[in-house]
Amino acid sequence: MFKLVFAFILALWSSFGAEGLEKRSIDLIAAHGLISDTKLPRAVTPNSYNIKLHPYAEHGNFSGEIRINATIQHRTKQISIHKHVDLKIIALKVAQLLPADYEPKKEQSENKVQILKSNWEQVPKQSIMTIDLSSEVNTGGVLEIFIQFKGPMFNNTSEGLFRSSYMDPDTKKNKWYVATFMRPNMARTVFPCFDEPSYKVPITLTVVRPNFMKAVSNMPLESSSDPNNYWVTDKFQTTPSIATFSMAVVISELNYTNHNVSDSEDIKMKIWARPDFIGALVNITTKVSKSIKFLEDFWGSPYPLPELNIFALPNYQATRPSDSWGVLMFKESELSSKGSWHLTQELVYQWLGALATPFWWSDAHINNALVRYVTAYTTLKIGENETFNNWPTTMLYSIYYEFSKRYPHGKNTAIKQDSSSAKTELVFRMLNYTLGESTFRHGMQRFMADRQYKTFFGDDIWMSLTDQARFDKTLPEPITINEIAGSWITKDRLPVVTVTRNYASNSAKIHQRVYLRERPHDVPDQEKFLWWIPVVLIRQDKMNFLNTTPLVWMKREREIEVQNLPNAENFVIVNPEEIGPFPVNYDTDNWNKLAKYLQTENRTKIPVYTRAKLLHDAWNLAYAGDLSFATALNMTLFLKNEREYLAWDPVFTLIDHIGKHIDSSAVHKKFQTYVRILLTPLYEELGNEPQQGESEGRAHLRSSSKVFLCQAGYLPCIEEAQKAFRKWSESTDPDEGNPVSNQYICPVFKWGTKEEWEFGLQRIINFPPGRKPSERTYLLKTLAGCPNDSWKIERLLNITVLEQNGNFSDNDIYLIFSMLTGGANGYTTLFNFLRKNWEPIKARFEEKPMLWNSIITSATTVFKTQEGLDLVSELYVERQTEFGNADFVIEKALKNIREETKWSNENLPIIEKWLDNYLKENKA
Repeated sequence: MFKLVFAFILALWSSFGAEGLEKRSIDLIAAHGLISDTKLPRAVTPNSYNIKLHPYAEHGNFSGEIRINATIQHRTKQISIHKHVDLKIIALKVAQLLPADYEPKKEQSENKVQILKSNWEQVPKQSIMTIDLSSEVNTGGVLEIFIQFKGPMFNNTSEGLFRSSYMDPDTKKNKWYVATFMRPNMARTVFPCFDEPSYKVPITLTVVRPNFMKAVSNMPLESSSDPNNYWVTDKFQTTPSIATFSMAVVISELNYTNHNVSDSEDIKMKIWARPDFIGALVNITTKVSKSIKFLEDFWGSPYPLPELNIFALPNYQATRPSDSWGVLMFKESELSSKGSWHLTQELVYQWLGALATPFWWSDAHINNALVRYVTAYTTLKIGENETFNNWPTTMLYSIYYEFSKRYPHGKNTAIKQDSSSAKTELVFRMLNYTLGESTFRHGMQRFMADRQYKTFFGDDIWMSLTDQARFDKTLPEPITINEIAGSWITKDRLPVVTVTRNYASNSAKIHQRVYLRERPHDVPDQEKFLWWIPVVLIRQDKMNFLNTTPLVWMKREREIEVQNLPNAENFVIVNPEEIGPFPVNYDTDNWNKLAKYLQTENRTKIPVYTRAKLLHDAWNLAYAGDLSFATALNMTLFLKNEREYLAWDPVFTLIDHIGKHIDSSAVHKKFQTYVRILLTPLYEELGNEPQQGESEGRAHLRSSSKVFLCQAGYLPCIEEAQKAFRKWSESTDPDEGNPVSNQYICPVFKWGTKEEWEFGLQRIINFPPGRKPSERTYLLKTLAGCPNDSWKIERLLNITVLEQNGNFSDNDIYLIFSMLTGGANGYTTLFNFLRKNWEPIKARFEEKPMLWNSIITSATTVFKTQEGLDLVSELYVERQTEFGNADFVIEKALKNIREETKWSNENLPIIEKWLDNYLKENKA
């Protein structure tokens, strides 16, 4: 059940732009994989490309030719360039342009060049071709490399040069379009080139298209051949110096509307879409104009191209939008969506990535993080409230969780890349606060002025900010931004700062150490971790949340002391607004002052971001064992009068995590009552149905509170779910489809009747092969993960494991085991089932180590009390020689359960005592 609830929380998180983050993580993984890629030799470097492409959309292939003007940097007789193995070379000619006669803007005649005999070969297992020349060419020599080629288009994925199709609503015929997606290194699949970001050169593109289609590229059209011919040749103006991944072309029959950006005659914008869809894009012009105007001011640099073409591509399969220079491609649903996050993000890439480009893939991480920050900053500044202002808290909750693990990321590259980039994004946010917006913005302008049309390293960004801070005197000497940023982005950890006040002397000691939540806290070398931490301090007697200048910087110091704090009657808040990505702990007196103040009408003097931070920090620190749960739970008392979604957001994760920890104890029922008392007034005030024109925050608050009330046994919720469920159970053909919203299924399977659960079981058994497998997977997850009755789980295990019902695959059984770890009822029932049926289960799974390890893991590793430790220990003694390759699982389980038991012994009495007082005061 808790896994399903947490999945719901993550679904809520996605609304602030996590979908964009997820897509960017894919981009980061690709870039990360290229860091160790073999670089081309620097003996030859390109000066310009002249490319001609002729796609054949209906046949799914293309032909082309390229003239590469290149300079010899070191005497050589071999040239290496990128070429994908599927790209076929038809002809190759290399000529040396005689230096005295070389005029790059004029056609070269044969008597001005010296033809060099050459041959080429593909480097095994690499997308590189080497061209061997008959004689060496001296340093400074200029070559023209002419290559004719042909290749296949990508048909199933939107990458390289690809084609896709859509149904014309008028003619009912299929229509093709051709487009490119070159990131990160797909240009080599379209034409031979120096396909590395450091090689930025002008590109002149010529495209051959059918006369009933239109071609669009990075630059405006320069000339076009006779439109009466079937094949029309379009030549585009030469681009500025660009990386190969920034080049783009789209050939289609899509319609467009013309616009000027920001009322400027200098930037022409076209919005492209199917004729019947273009009406859905009426707000794009306003969104783009607002974003570009802001970004031009932010970067101190105008939009760098004369045109901007934005496409809503039907059946576009790429995992994220294409941000080629001057050509943006989106899925139709993305471009027509209410918000502007996606659109702004791609516009930011027009400056950072296209105009200024990372030198190598190792700098893509910094590029990505800064793009994400500027996107969020821009979106909030131009008043786009689609995120209901929950950035960056949802991101912070995620990275706090990830970096506080004993082993962050595990082996998951996607999580590592995205969480690391999110952390760096938050470092940029911290610098914007601590240096001041003016210094940060002018530092970015300094960077862009220096690196536009060029490449950059990550250090170039930090140096520009340092230089600007020096000029503005907003950073104490001799601190550098390189030092500050380096202390954050090079560690897979975050700090926790503890503020211990001395009320007699109006001073405090501020201490930093590694933040760890997951037990045990035996992380190697944790004493060596130190960060540059800005101490921004708010005092109750002089509350000014606009002043974000640090009182002092902790310069990789373990502990410092600050003086001149307010007297003992007043609280202090360190790191307000989550300026830096770190939680803050206080002495108990300061926490109690904060909890008491938040319960007064004055609580709104503390901004909602900070109210959310205080609550989130308190329960996170309690969960980690650094703060009493009584203190942490006191911090929830102000929620009785709180209606801001941001302040409530941490509560739902708190309920999930604490509930997961205590659901095997007698305290759990009291905790569920607490949840019902906490959430019922909120939910009843919000109402069951959305109100016209209500904010996204209010809608999400209703959804969240409803889910957790259902989980806690709120009767109106259960009755509503059962009523909706009857539409399905009473339908004439229940296997045809599920007419019930997913939100109702789990409450019914958890709190409903035997008949309702059995109905769900039969739907899985009889699931038609023609329906979406994902629907069956969700149903199976809820059937296994939600029930509150042990007999339901035992019946499912009997059918799938002992009876070996043929309707359930090994993957289904693996999924069931995994879902049963979400609650004590699930894993306890699984443990008892394993212990009772050891011999037949072992006989069935001994040849299937994945399932054997899975059942041992799920049945033994999740206990959290002494009772559970005793059960697992007894099983280990009974079957000590029979675990086979799962032996390491049970040994690790015993170690972890001992840690969890210690946590429970220390915290459950405190939680229960607090709940008893709370329930008594609320007459529950």
